[in-house]
Amino acid sequence: MSVEPQPQSEAGIRLQRVLAAAGLGSRRSCEELIAAGRVAVNGSVVREQGVRVDPARDAVSLDGVPVPTRQGLQYFALNKPGGMLTTMEDPQGRPCIGDLVRDRNTRLFHVGRLDADTEGLLLLTNDGSLAQRLQHPSFGLPKVYLAEVRGVPGRDVGKQLRAGVDLDDGPAQADNFRVIDRLGGATLVEVTVHEGRNHIVRRMLAAVGLPVQRLVRTQVGPVRLGELRPGRLRALGRDEVRALYAHTQTPS
Repeated sequence: MSVEPQPQSEAGIRLQRVLAAAGLGSRRSCEELIAAGRVAVNGSVVREQGVRVDPARDAVSLDGVPVPTRQGLQYFALNKPGGMLTTMEDPQGRPCIGDLVRDRNTRLFHVGRLDADTEGLLLLTNDGSLAQRLQHPSFGLPKVYLAEVRGVPGRDVGKQLRAGVDLDDGPAQADNFRVIDRLGGATLVEVTVHEGRNHIVRRMLAAVGLPVQRLVRTQVGPVRLGELRPGRLRALGRDEVRALYAHTQTPS
């Protein structure tokens, strides 16, 4: 379907304004993106200035990557404390992440889960479409964990994990493994995986003789936990949101 410029009187917002509001630059620089043929609306490239779009209905993309344009969309990073369930409410009244966002005026979805004993980064959003795509196995969203384990890893543990270890529900591989620090009788290690099976990191490390004492997720795709304190939220930046959208364009 082609997109034709609409008269000034018709409903909608000028495309360059929509792009600028999404953080893609000044209106002038966004006009240059349009003129260069890098912007599409509903799958059709737009080169004319003055095209109007409805941000709530029209799909806008830059270089093939969707641009988040819908009004009211929210994206957050949450540092989940240990002992808290990854659910928006719990019938038994146990602590859950929903307790931390009760004052929000929109329904939020969590992207993936962390088991109750695991701390760290969770993504929350009311963009249900993006949340579903990020959780789909075909996109292999990488996740980074810091684990405090008992004992000292052998020299071949990283090689074992990257090659794959056998678990009860099938083999599992780490994308990366490295030792961070020695902690007396324990060791701090970093593990990167792209799977989302239950307790996958704990089970993989146990399979190579490294029982986990503490586990913290520090990164999901392009989003890092950073200095965010336990139980606190921060809004994602526009670059982080665009990077998450970009990730859903490249199935692994």
